[in-house]
Parts: sequence; structure tokens; C-alpha cells
Amino acid sequence: MSHKKSRWNFWNVISAVLFAVFLFFLVYPIGRLLIESVLVDGKFTLDEFRIFFGKPYYYESILNSVKIAVCVTAASLILGVPFAYFYSFYRLKGRKALFIMCLLCTMSAPFIGAYSWILLMGNSGLITTFLKSLGIRGLTIYGFGGIVFVQTLKLFPLVVICVNGAFRDIDSSLLEAAESMGCKGADRFRRVIMSLSMPTILAASLLVFMRSFADFGTPVLIGRGYSTFPVLIYNQYLGENGADYHFAAATSVIAVIVTALIFLLQKWASNKFKFTISAMHSVEPKKPHGAGGVLMHVFCYLLVAVALLPQAYIINMSFRNYNNSVPMPGYSLQNYQRAADRYLSRSVVNTLLISFITLAVIIVIAVLIAYLVVRRSNFVNNLIDTISMMPYIMPGAVVGISLIIAFSKRPLVLTGTLGIMIIALAIRRMPFTSRSATAAMMKIPISMEEAALSLGAPKLTTFVRITVPQMASGIVSGAVLSFVSIITEMSSGVILYNNRTITLTISTYTSITGGVYGVAAVFASITTLLTILCLAVYLRFTKLEDVRV
Repeated sequence: MSHKKSRWNFWNVISAVLFAVFLFFLVYPIGRLLIESVLVDGKFTLDEFRIFFGKPYYYESILNSVKIAVCVTAASLILGVPFAYFYSFYRLKGRKALFIMCLLCTMSAPFIGAYSWILLMGNSGLITTFLKSLGIRGLTIYGFGGIVFVQTLKLFPLVVICVNGAFRDIDSSLLEAAESMGCKGADRFRRVIMSLSMPTILAASLLVFMRSFADFGTPVLIGRGYSTFPVLIYNQYLGENGADYHFAAATSVIAVIVTALIFLLQKWASNKFKFTISAMHSVEPKKPHGAGGVLMHVFCYLLVAVALLPQAYIINMSFRNYNNSVPMPGYSLQNYQRAADRYLSRSVVNTLLISFITLAVIIVIAVLIAYLVVRRSNFVNNLIDTISMMPYIMPGAVVGISLIIAFSKRPLVLTGTLGIMIIALAIRRMPFTSRSATAAMMKIPISMEEAALSLGAPKLTTFVRITVPQMASGIVSGAVLSFVSIITEMSSGVILYNNRTITLTISTYTSITGGVYGVAAVFASITTLLTILCLAVYLRFTKLEDVRV
């Protein structure tokens, strides 16, 4: 009897429940996706894969997405690493405001930047029109170059945030030792600072690469015929000629394989540079002097200003008068009145409802996973942690399609409900909070829990009243990042939504594709406002110098 009791204690039951939840809502849908790709009319076939690799248009979309992601990653590193270096090693004026603006750049919806740049540098954009008046033509935001440009401005802050943390972990005595041996300036930066930061740089590279590779909104708005993998999956599933579920499933399986291979490659590269370092004496930022100091300030502030320009312009355009898709002189609230007639209240309510419910689910599960992995590490709990991280490397469209395939028939029909959108978002955005909660859990000494238990406190009470409060900062910082990504999610939502479950991001997208640009600016502005409020909460609970992504 006692043996059974020990086997089925509270935490073992929690492990079993979490394992069952991930099996049912993640592993099972991915399994159904795989079956759908190879089983047509009840017969096993690889015809869908042959079709994919038999036509250049299809397999070139993978190469296009990889090409974009590689270029965006390289550009983000070129911009982000120097920015982080200047911020970490020098006392730039207004450095806190600079970092807040940098955070805001990356916390907006990706496609909002694309839409903003259409208004600025599209065929009739503000900058395009100005350049034409000067006789400069041919500069366009559309196509490969535009996608790389927009995504880089959106994603380089991720490099800044990650690498800034790595630079602060460098012990100043190592830099002094290098300098005493004649290793100075650029040589010290390359051979010492970059080498010590390489694990973090590789992690940031993977984060940027995956975000770029899985981005649906930017290519669909400004690609103009430049086919990418997420757009191809969407078109095959919801194309004008009807849905081809089997081919969409096969394409999704290929997407999972490609991203998994990239993830494994990054893990291999990270292990080559794996080491631990503890900064006994953190680097003390110096005051910049002379022309170099001026150039540092110009570089950082100009970069952030260009990255923030689209968000500021969107808010401005939401008040501009419009005649269909053409902006007119003068300002008014007509766009907001039109938006009120186009699901504005429903979009806001759905966005907040879905976001808060999803966030509550994420926080509960993430906290439980963090405790199981750190305090009760075993094969099953580590497997749960690994499974929960799978969506980190999966495009949102793949998650959306797999859930529709799995839950569009009895006994459990979820298609077209808020429930399926909550499940998709919880699955996709869980890693943000679970990683942050796990990191916070690792810093809590077990002696505090043991002390509570020795005084007679039950295990559950100890967990709720002692452990969880100490994890608060890690939970909140991860939860806010999850919340922002939930609000700005589109790649899975665009497949799962209907008029009853429409959100702000989907309303923005449908308004853009419908040519109602003023109304789209309203939806985008409200989305931006929500991300700013999230950033305020984030900064309230997170020390600015300890920000992690």
C-alpha cells in the first residue's frame, strides 16, 4: 500500500497529467499530420513528397526561406553585436531609454513593420513619392531585399538583448590580462570578447533564424511573387483553387524536418563552444570620447530610430483621412469609426480573452515543468520538457494545420472555436515562459523548501507559498514575452480563425489584403499600444540590466 502511495504522490500525478496533455495536444496532432501526408484514400503513398520535390516552385520555396533567414541572421548580427558592445562597454547618453526603445522594436508584430514600410516605401509610399520628386526611381520595398530589410529591423534587437547579457558576464580581469599581453582594440574584441560570447551569439543566431524562417506576415505582404515556405504552406491549405490537405500536410512535415535539422546543427555548434564563465568583476562601462563616441551614439540612435519609424508612422496614419486606399489631406477619427464597424470591439475582446486564458495556461504548465525538471529530474520529466520545446522550431502554420487535422472530427471537434486558438498559442508560446521559469528555479536554494517541510508545511503548500513567489521575477518576465508574442501571433491564427474568433492581428491582415489601409492602421495601432503596455509591465518586474530572451 505504501509502495503505491509513493508511486502516485502529487508530483508523479502532475507528471502523468502533463505528459498526457502534451501527447494529446502536440504529439498526436503532429502524428496525424504525418499520417495525412502519406495516407491518401486509405493507401500508403509518397506521391505528395514526389510532387513537392518534382517541381522547382515548391522546393525552391525552402531555399528562398533559408536564404532569407541566413541573410537576416547575418545582418542582425552585423547590427546587433556592435550595438550590444557599445551599450555594454560604454556609458552612452540615455542608455536606459535606448534599451527600452530597442525592446519595443522587437516586441511588435512582424507584419506591422511590413505594412508600415508599404505605406512608406510602397509604390505610392511617402518616401517613394519624395524620392520620385528628386528623380530617384526604382527603390522598392517589395521582393527579397524588402523582406530581409524589414525582418532585420524587427529581429536585430534579439541579438542586442541576448549578447548584452553575455558581455556583462565577461570578467574584466580576462580583458585586462589580454591587454597586458598586447591584445588590444579590435584584436581583443575578436579573439577574447567574441570567443567568450560565442555560445550566446549562436543561441541568438538560432532565435533570429527560426523567427525569420517561420515568418508568414512579412513575405505575404511584401514578397510580391517571392515564394517562401510559410506562405507556400498557407496557400496549399487555403488556396484559391481549394484546400489540398494531403499536400499541405506533406509540406508541413518537410518544414518540421528542415527546422529540426537547423536546430540540431545549432546545438552541435553550441556544444563545440560550450564552457562556463562567472564574472567576479563585471566590466565597468567607460565614458565614450571624441569622434568614436559620437559615432557610437549616431549608430545606436539612428538604428533604433529607423526600426521604430514604422510603428510611429502607423499611429500617425490611423488618424489620416482616407479615400479607399489613398491617404487624403487632414486628420480625423473616421478610420476608428470604420474600424468599429469592422469587428473592432470583437477583435479587441477576442485578443484579450484568448491572450489572458492562454497566458494563464502557459504560466501554470511552465511553473510545473520548471519544478519537475529542476527538483524532480527523471526521464519522464525531461521528456516532457523536451516535447514542450518542440514548437520552438515549428512554423505556426504547421501547428495550425496539425490541430485542424487532429480536431476537426468527432469525438473532439475544436475547429472554429476559441479553444483551438488557445491551444495553438499555448503550444507555440510555452517555451518563452518555461525557459525563464526554469532559469529562475535553478537559482532557488533547495534549503529554503527543506526548512519549510521540516517545520511541518505540506509539500503543495511549500511549493505554492515558498517556491513560486521566489520564481516570480522569472515567471513574470517570461510570461510578458509570451503575452506579447500571443497578441502579435498571426501565422497559426490566420489558418484557425473565423469571424467569431477574429483577433486584432487577423483584422489588420484582412484589412490590408482588402485595401482598407486606414482601418488596418487602426487595428495595428491598438496592437502596438497593447505591446507598449506589456513592455511597461515587463520593465516593472524585470531589472533592465538583466533582460533575457
